[in-house]
Amino acid sequence: MRILVACEESQAVTKELRRLGHEAYSCDIEPCSGGHPEWHLQQDVTQLLKMKWDMIIAHPPCTYLSNAGARFLFPKGVLNEERLQKGLKAKEFFMKLYNADCPKIAVENPIPSKIYGLPPYTQCIQPWQFGHPYKKKTCLWLKGLPELEPTDIVPEENRQSTKIAGNWFNKGGKERQKNRAKTFPGIAKAMAEQWAGKAE
Repeated sequence: MRILVACEESQAVTKELRRLGHEAYSCDIEPCSGGHPEWHLQQDVTQLLKMKWDMIIAHPPCTYLSNAGARFLFPKGVLNEERLQKGLKAKEFFMKLYNADCPKIAVENPIPSKIYGLPPYTQCIQPWQFGHPYKKKTCLWLKGLPELEPTDIVPEENRQSTKIAGNWFNKGGKERQKNRAKTFPGIAKAMAEQWAGKAE
């Protein structure tokens, strides 16, 4: 299959799809950190949506859409108009990915703020369902694709919050946001194997 992995500089999902023999490409406005620039399209993804793809897996930026950031919309009880406009632009970008002309689409994001009125998500997954001892609820909006099945459930007593200092998720500095956006390897592998499978 010919697959576009939108807004992915880490190439976590792209590499898993390539391992299975698919023609997969990551795309981001940033250079890739996954080690395979030959599979990376460093450009605005909206132009690529005009092309024919068998599947699109998208990880749009969540800074202004997530429920976690909703508190910044009303600092001291007053609407932050600038942040609202940024959120509306982020929703517009999200919907371009979600409504792309493609038979199989998955869009991944945290729980969204209700104020932006995104479509209902299909399912929520957690890293601990795929072999990682962390709690970080992630939503999937799916079209033409089945819900992901857990592959390696971590016992409850071993699960910890990603807010705990010291894990790879919370490395400080300018790379913190990029680190938090990376797809857990177990989830990337499940996406590739369950949605694409081995290329024939």
